[in-house]
Amino acid sequence: QVQLVDTGGGLVQAGGSLRLSCAVSGGTLSSYGMGWFRQAPGKERQFVAAITWSGDRTYYADSVKGRFTISRDNPKNMLYLQMNSLKPEDTAVYYCAADFGDPYGTTWYPKDYWGQGTQVTVSS
Repeated sequence: QVQLVDTGGGLVQAGGSLRLSCAVSGGTLSSYGMGWFRQAPGKERQFVAAITWSGDRTYYADSVKGRFTISRDNPKNMLYLQMNSLKPEDTAVYYCAADFGDPYGTTWYPKDYWGQGTQVTVSS
């Protein structure tokens, strides 16, 4: 049974940085696109970033473009999200996710696997 475990959240001041990690256990996600989503209180879950299986293409929400970087290490079964210049509006629970096939843009919404979420809180 494949599971995604996302970690790395925490409390940080505005302007600071955090690095989220997503570990894949119970198997490998060969040919799976992966990405990050977030959900703030009272709001719908929204796309943050996605990356193809090979890592040759990445997609970002406009709100994080230039500040966040998604990457993956397939031999280690890991997905990462480097978040810089954090803002209070980035506060949310962040989820990693995976779906068979490559993501195609910011409207991509995976169905296969989701992590349990990690809280990111940015204070002003």
